[in-house]
Amino acid sequence: MELDYKTIGKRIAGRRKALKLKQAEVEEQADIGYKYLSSIECGRTIPSTEVIMKLAAVLDTTPDEFLVGSSRYPGEAWKTVADKLRPLDGRQLDLVSSFVDWVAEHKP
Repeated sequence: MELDYKTIGKRIAGRRKALKLKQAEVEEQADIGYKYLSSIECGRTIPSTEVIMKLAAVLDTTPDEFLVGSSRYPGEAWKTVADKLRPLDGRQLDLVSSFVDWVAEHKP
């Protein structure tokens, strides 16, 4: 599966605008650099897993919404998991991401 980063950027921008947030507000809350969000939203920059997770947390959604266009779990269950991921550093998030990939490959 190949990711279309321009589409991902548009989804992030759409979610931000739906919440009536400015780029600078999201950048500050997500603790990412000035103008970095603009670059992501335009598809000029490829965000890391850590940044996708931070943006999803700030924009109160799941990474699925950005990556595939929909949240698989529209209820509250994903928020519990997202809350547990927020304090993790980049290395820990990479480990969690690898584990999630492994779980997805080993469906019952």
